[in-house]
Amino acid sequence: MGNIPLVDLAAAHAEVAAEVETGFKRIIADTAFIGGAEVTAFEQEYAAFSGVGHCVGVANGTDAIELALRAMDIGPGDEVVTAANTFVATVEAIARTGARTVLVDCDPATYLIDTDAALAAITPATKAIAPVHLYGQLAPVEKLRAGTALPIMEDAAQCQGATRFGKGAGSGGIASTSFYPGKNLGAYGDAGAVVTDDEDLARLVRTIGSHGGLAKYRHDVIGFNSRLDGLQAVVLRAKLARLAHWNDLRRAAAARYDELLAGLDVVTPVTLDGNEHVWHLYVVRVPGDGTPARRDAVLAELNAAGIGAGIHYPYPVHLTPAFSGLGYGPGAFPVAEKTATEILSLPLFPQITPEQQQRVVSVLTTAL
Repeated sequence: MGNIPLVDLAAAHAEVAAEVETGFKRIIADTAFIGGAEVTAFEQEYAAFSGVGHCVGVANGTDAIELALRAMDIGPGDEVVTAANTFVATVEAIARTGARTVLVDCDPATYLIDTDAALAAITPATKAIAPVHLYGQLAPVEKLRAGTALPIMEDAAQCQGATRFGKGAGSGGIASTSFYPGKNLGAYGDAGAVVTDDEDLARLVRTIGSHGGLAKYRHDVIGFNSRLDGLQAVVLRAKLARLAHWNDLRRAAAARYDELLAGLDVVTPVTLDGNEHVWHLYVVRVPGDGTPARRDAVLAELNAAGIGAGIHYPYPVHLTPAFSGLGYGPGAFPVAEKTATEILSLPLFPQITPEQQQRVVSVLTTAL
C-alpha cells in the first residue's frame, strides 16, 4: 500500500489541477498579482460559505490574528486571554500587538479552552478573549459571551466549515483563519483571512493590512503589508467549491476511525454537543505515565512503518523557551501539560481510503 501521509496534498491537487492551471494563466495574462477580481471573488465566496458579512484576505493566518486584534484596538498595556494548548502563532500575534498573553487551561475531554478558567482570568487590563477552535470543532464561545461583555476574537485556523448550533466562526463577532497548505482549505503557500459581520471592523482590518490606507499613497493609520495574492485566490476558490464535500469525507473517515479503534488502549476524540465537526485532525490519546515516553514510542513505530502520524502540539505555549517570560512554570496548566504527553494525530484527509485507515489502525495496534 506504500506510505500513508498525515495529509495528502497531492491527492487534493489532483482534483483541482486543471482549474488551477487555467486560473494561473488568467492571472498571469492579466498581471493581477496583488488583489484584483480573483481575490474579491474569493472573499465574497468565503464570506458566504462562512455565513458572515465580510471576509478580508491576508498574507497568512498569524497576520490574520494580529490584524483582527489591532482592529479591535488591542495594544500595549492590554491583556488577551487564550488557551495554553494552542499553536504558538496565537500567542505570537498577541505579542506582536504589544499586548500581554494570559493563558488558561483546556477542557480534558475536548481540549478546547476552559471557559470557566478564561472568565476567571479576566482583570481590569483584559481587553479581549481569544478562544481557539481546535482540531476542527468550535469552542463554546456562547459561554464566554454570557459571562463577559469583552470582545472575542476567534482563532479559527483549523475550522473552515465548522459550525456550532448552526453558526460558524466570526458570526456576530470576528474570527481569523489560516489557509496554510495542510488546512481543510489550503493554499499553495501562506494565506489567511479575517471574517466578521462588522463592516467597520472589516474595513479597518483591510486598511491596516494595506499599509494603513485603502487608496494608493494614502496612509490613514500605521499599518503593514499583509494581502492575499491573486494566484492563491485561484487555488482557494477551486478548493472552496469542493470544501463542503471534502469535509463530509473527513467526517466519514473520522467515524470509520471511531469504529476501528473501539477496544484499543487509546482515548478517541469527543465532539462537543452542538458542534458540526470538520475533522482537521483526528487526535487520539495514548495513556502514559505522565511523560511522553509511551506515546513517542508508538509514534516512532508508526513513522517507521510509513504512517505519517504527528503531534499537535508537543508542548503547551508556556513550556516553550520563547514564552517562558510569561511567568508560568511547569504545573501551571495540568490538563494541557498532561495531554501534550499523550496526544497523537492519525492520518486524515478527504481522499483517505478505508484500506489505508485499516493499515493505520493495524500498525497502531501492534505499536500499542
